Order: sequence, then structure tokens, then C-alpha cells
Amino acid sequence: MKQHKEEKWTRLDNASKFFPAVANNKDTKVFRFSCELYEDVDPEVLQQSLNLTMESFPFYNSILRRGFFWYYFESTYINPTVESENKPLCAPIYIRNEKNLLFRVFYYNKRINLEVFHSLTDGAGVIWFMETLIYHYMTIKYGEIFGNNIPRLNYKASISEKSDDSFRKNYNKKDNFLQRKSKQSSAYQIKGSRIKENRMKLIEGAMSVKSVLDISHEYNTTLTIFLTSLLIYSIYKEMPLNKKNKPIILSVPINLRPYFGSTTARNFFSTMNISHSTHSDNLDLNEIIQSVSNSFKENLTKEELDRKLNHFMSLEKSIFTRIVPLTIKDYAIYIANKLDDRKITSSISNIGKIIMPKEFNDYINQFSICVSARRPLITLCTYEDRLVISFTSPFEETDIQRRFFQFLSQKGVEIEITSNL
Repeated sequence: MKQHKEEKWTRLDNASKFFPAVANNKDTKVFRFSCELYEDVDPEVLQQSLNLTMESFPFYNSILRRGFFWYYFESTYINPTVESENKPLCAPIYIRNEKNLLFRVFYYNKRINLEVFHSLTDGAGVIWFMETLIYHYMTIKYGEIFGNNIPRLNYKASISEKSDDSFRKNYNKKDNFLQRKSKQSSAYQIKGSRIKENRMKLIEGAMSVKSVLDISHEYNTTLTIFLTSLLIYSIYKEMPLNKKNKPIILSVPINLRPYFGSTTARNFFSTMNISHSTHSDNLDLNEIIQSVSNSFKENLTKEELDRKLNHFMSLEKSIFTRIVPLTIKDYAIYIANKLDDRKITSSISNIGKIIMPKEFNDYINQFSICVSARRPLITLCTYEDRLVISFTSPFEETDIQRRFFQFLSQKGVEIEITSNL
């Protein structure tokens, strides 16, 4: 007897609505999260692990559909299947009118790769999915070695909490106002020769967390502020002289979960723009660090984050936005994104620490994360004492990347560099 399968639908959260409108072959809005082991990946064990992981993340069994007014998630019974790597880095996942899951899992030698379309979740949200996947892989693959002492996984949240729309939950209607946007000048744009077939260049630098933290402390700052400042400094050093009338502006994503007590595995982030003038003939790194530090303090307050969240939710909830057909909404978002793009030079995203049971340390070398890019940008994460900084770029040129890693190397940091091209 054929079983009737009920389809459920779910609204997209506030941030998710942006990505299907602007994703294209040049910027797929896909990010990759990787775990590198000390041994080659066992595909059968990986498939078993993925099956178990899906039981904890049923929301990820969704496809993206177009309605007349909004996109929506529809539950599906498509089973995710692990594959040997056979696509370029961050290749498109969401393809209009195709019923595909919004993520894929594949492997290459010692690497397990998870690629995700950004409408499904953000970098911080996908950490829990990856930690669960690797946990099951370790306990299946090495279960006999662990015997009766199999480590426990901290699940952190229930299934309903992981599926929570935290934008909607934390929206304060009393502060339902449209924020007046401060006027921002156009930013310096990094130019280069685009790689053929819209492929991306990935350069990863793996190093000791402690060694970079020590340098950050020499400058009396945090690791994230130091690396943000170093990226500005590296871009400045490679700018043509006739372009030094425009500021360098970095977009920095903010994980909203710790500020709002959320444990959602869906999108829940905001962004802040960090700007620095380039008029000086000889920009000093200390000066940049001071400026970046002040910008972080101004932007990372609960009041400011509340204001941004309520602003974007107000836009979504306005009657005008609700009655406009999706095709027009998509076009408006596309144009707005093009205009905003001129105000960004690059971006840097630190998704933080990956935490796994200590018993797994003998089997896991490192984690890394990278995103599709319209311009050179940085993503980074840490595992134990391993920091991996990933530069992705659509351009052939690597001067900024070289300048960035060279600075750290000259400070005594030992860096293992790898690249996909």
C-alpha cells in the first residue's frame, strides 16, 4: 500500500529572503564547511553518520519553493546522499524550479565537506550540524576503540529550538520604526582578472591560534579585531595611488544568538560595516586597530542590534512589502544589493571555535570554512590550537593574500598554505 506523505511548509526567516533574489553563477551564496581528518574518509560510515544527523535536523530536509508573494520552505522526503567531490568549490545549489535539498555532503581524501545555500542557515548555525555529523562519524568509525567510554555530544538545543525563527521571535513591535540610514560614501573596489568559468580561488593558511593571539595581545586587542585591521592594512598596501581617495569598508557578520539567547540552527545574523579612511600617505596598523576597535564597540551593543533587527523586520512587515508580488520584490532586492555592493570593499567573518570531545583529537586535524565571493574576502574558524584563515576570490591576482600572510609570517607565525588552483 502506497504511503501518503504529508508536505509541510515553513516561512523563510528575515535574512533568508535575500539570498534567492541575488544568487547567480558569479556569486552562488553557497558556503563550504570542511573537516580534515588524519585518515581517508570512509564513504559508508559518512553516509550512516549523515542519516543519523538528519534525525536531529529535520528542518534541513527542505526544498525552496516560490509562491506568489514569498519564497517558502517545503518539507521533502529526498534523502541526502554523500558523494565523492565532483563539483567546483561552492557551485550553485539553489536552482530555480528544481527540487533540490539546500545542502550537500561530499568527501575528498581526508576531507569531509558540507556545502550549504545561505537561505537554509548561516555559518554559526551550521556548526551544530557539522559537529553532529562528525560526532556520529567518529563514534561509528572508532566505536570499538572507545569501547564503553563513547564520548557524549552536547546537543545544545531541542529540534524545535533549532528550527526557531529567531528574527520573528525577537521582533519588538513597539519599536516598529523605519531606521533612517546614514549616508555612506562608495568604497574602494578591488579589481582583478576574473578566473574562467566563474570559478573561485581558495587560499587557506593554517596556523597556531596561540601564536596569532600573542601578536593580537602585543597590539592590546582581540584576535578578530587584529585580523580585521590586518585585512584593511593589506588592502591599503596594495591600493593604486589614484584610488586612495576612497575608504576601505569591510562588512563583518554578527552572530545574534548570544545577544538574544537563541539556539536556532537557521539564519540569525546581522552585519556591521567597518570603515577606514585611506588619505594618509603611510597608514599605521596601530591607528587602524584603534579605529576598528571603536567601531566594534559602537556596533556590538544590545541596543544597536535591537534597532537593526526591528528595522529589517519592519521592512518585511510593512503592508506595501507584503502585497507586492515576489517577482517585483526580487527585482527590488537585486537593485538594492547592487547599490549596497558599491559601499563594500571586502568582508571578514569569524565563526568562532569548533568544539568536539577531546577523545576525537587523534582523528581530526582541523576545520575550515569558506564562502562564494564577488571580491577577495576572509572567513576563519578555530579548532583546538588550529586556526584556519580562508581567502576566497574570483580573481587571479593574490597580492592582498600574500601581503596578509607575509605580515603574520614575518611576526614569527608558522603557516601552512594550501590552494585549490
